[in-house]
Amino acid sequence: MINVRRLTVISLCVASACAGNGAQQRDSVQALPAQWDLQTCIDYALRQNITILKNRLNAESAEVDVKTAKAALFPSLTASVSQRIVNRPNSETNTIIDGDNITSSQSKTSYNGSYGIDANWTLYNGSKRLNTLKQQRMNNRIAELSVAESENNIEESITQIYVQILYAAEAVKVNEATLAVSRAECERARALLAAGSIAKSDLAQLEAQVSTDNYQLVTAQATLQDYKLQLKQLLELDGEKEMTLYIPTPGDENVLSPLPSKTDVYRSALTLRPEIEAGRLNVKASELDIDIARSGYIPTVSLSAGIGSTNTNGNDFTFGEQIKQNWNNSLGVTVSVPIFNNRQTKSAVQKAKIQKQSSELDLLDSQKALYKTIEGLWLDANSAQQRYVAATEKLRSTQTSYDLIQEQFNLGMKNTVELLTEKNNLLNAQQETLQAKYMAILNTQLLKFYQGEKITL
Repeated sequence: MINVRRLTVISLCVASACAGNGAQQRDSVQALPAQWDLQTCIDYALRQNITILKNRLNAESAEVDVKTAKAALFPSLTASVSQRIVNRPNSETNTIIDGDNITSSQSKTSYNGSYGIDANWTLYNGSKRLNTLKQQRMNNRIAELSVAESENNIEESITQIYVQILYAAEAVKVNEATLAVSRAECERARALLAAGSIAKSDLAQLEAQVSTDNYQLVTAQATLQDYKLQLKQLLELDGEKEMTLYIPTPGDENVLSPLPSKTDVYRSALTLRPEIEAGRLNVKASELDIDIARSGYIPTVSLSAGIGSTNTNGNDFTFGEQIKQNWNNSLGVTVSVPIFNNRQTKSAVQKAKIQKQSSELDLLDSQKALYKTIEGLWLDANSAQQRYVAATEKLRSTQTSYDLIQEQFNLGMKNTVELLTEKNNLLNAQQETLQAKYMAILNTQLLKFYQGEKITL
């Protein structure tokens, strides 16, 4: 009966645990958004991206280093207990020396112990501890900026992939429409062939065009799926999980929005971008490295204090009496003056100066790279806007020309080659318009992002 009860309890516990795990799994599934727009993707990635999570752990580690540097300003306290057995087989008298205590015993084997509490406090070491604390605080801030930089990078990457998805999705629609037109033309050609208006070779060309357009559609669909897979990887999602993406259709106001000045964007980025602030802090941290290294030339003053007692065998006093009689208190001041340390301090100072110069060059390189990026984005956005305007006009005229050629083909006034040529011209014009459109949208949004504004699509 007892075993049955135990099995029943265990079964209930296992069942409740499984139910709990199932509920957790359902909650995790329900936690995924039903529809993913750009901001949802960015917010999810900021919580789940592995690189960001690692950088946050590094920031936590840097915060621990700050606490360690703070603790170095305070005294250290240690307690010790020591027990020893000493045997002198060839000695008539056993003399035990423990600190300031000297005990003699007739026993060749002695047992002794010492007990103490010691405190040490560095009073002055050339501001090394204070500079180390300042440096660790800077390192902590740099680690936090590294998190912000990785967040910016993932936001830019997701925006680029998301815009590519929008472009690929619209390209699929264009190819679907093109295939539908090709099939309609092919059916019309069959009717014309039955009526004797066109040759059989013309129908064969149109059927081949249907196959080509179908291949282009399959390629466009595969490209769209590849971009979606890349987005899942950025979001740390399983490739088999389905994502319902929100696919907006940006208008001309999104494409042709006024571009901010390159100079204004660069000035704002110098103030806002975390990698630039981290570069400045690295220079300041290098200056503190020089001060820390120079503290090796300065004497160190430390204070020590302790209390303790000892005991040993071979005398007429009990353990308690020995502890009382041997009780001692100590207080001391130590001044350590560096005289010669094999050039270690001088070398440390020189290396710290070299590191400062390297940090200054890194900052300058980051500023130049930032300006190059902003200038590239501005030029690409400006060029894409101009190309979009031109491509839109070309698409309008090409569409009109194609409509006329198609009508004339149906009347038997144009041949198949002329129809297919004009159709390919129309398809190229559509692709050029799409490329310019989404290139302008992407670079315009990234310019605003570097200026400190939010990315919106």
